[in-house]
Order: sequence, then C-alpha cells, then structure tokens
Amino acid sequence: MKVFVVDSNFFIEAHRAIYPLDVAIGFWSKLKQLAHEGKIISIDKVKDELYQNNDELKKWCQKNLPKDFFKDTDPVLTQYAKISIWVDSKRAHYLPKAITEFLAADEADAFLIANGMADLENRIIVTREVSDPKGKKRIKIPDCCMDMGVTYVNPIEMFRMLGETF
Repeated sequence: MKVFVVDSNFFIEAHRAIYPLDVAIGFWSKLKQLAHEGKIISIDKVKDELYQNNDELKKWCQKNLPKDFFKDTDPVLTQYAKISIWVDSKRAHYLPKAITEFLAADEADAFLIANGMADLENRIIVTREVSDPKGKKRIKIPDCCMDMGVTYVNPIEMFRMLGETF
C-alpha cells in the first residue's frame, strides 16, 4: 500500500492560508480519516515543527491524529547518512548556510526524505515545496528527492492519487 509522508508545510500552509480549521471542515475531516486509515503519516521532526506554536493547529493534531502518526526517525539514520553524502557532493552549488540548515538534527526535510528512501516503492513525500535546482540559498525537498529516487507530490496530487475529494 502506498503511504504518503507529509511535510510540515502541508499542515501549516493549509491551516494559515488555504483551508482554515473553522472554514474548511471537510479538508480536516478527510485528513483525520486518511491518518486513521494509515494512508498518510509523518515523522517526529515534523511534529516538533508543528508543536512549536501552541495554536489551533497543534490542538487539532493532538486531538485528531493517531498516536502513531508521527514516526520515529531513528530507524532511517542509514538513509539520512546517504542524504548527507549527497549534500556534501553539492557543496560547490549551495551556500554553506543552506547545507547547515538542511542537515540540522532538528530540521525535518532530510529526515522526511530518508523516510521515503526507507521504502522507495511504497512511500511518497508530500510537500508544497517546488523544485529550484538553480537556487543556492536553500535545498528544496523536490531537488533532493529527484536525486535520491524518492517520489514526491504536492497535496492536490496526493488527493488525486488517493481518489479522495473533500
């Protein structure tokens, strides 16, 4: 079964700009359903990012997502090491700050991709980020995914692949 591994921006941008919790009830009900069916998951570092603010999004996640929704990243350290080697090979392209931020232990992006690498045939990364191969200031999830062979989609593509509407 395909499992979609969602980035923090999936939740944050939906909450702040696209699907407010008090307006787009169908969207949030659908997320809850998909999470409980095991069709979408995320990682502990995304949880940390989401829970930084004591806001309505944090409260919604705590109330509506299954206890095992946010997966531990320790099992994907081998894949993370491969990403680190890939990043090191890109030092001539990216600014040092971009590399440091991407590989920071508390940053979710590299660990999200590592989770996808752990099961290339069944895990798909979901992010609102857009590829920017010429960019130097920030390593984008899609650019790393492409080089590491990890499938990624945006949220609407995910819903289409799942055949879901809201």
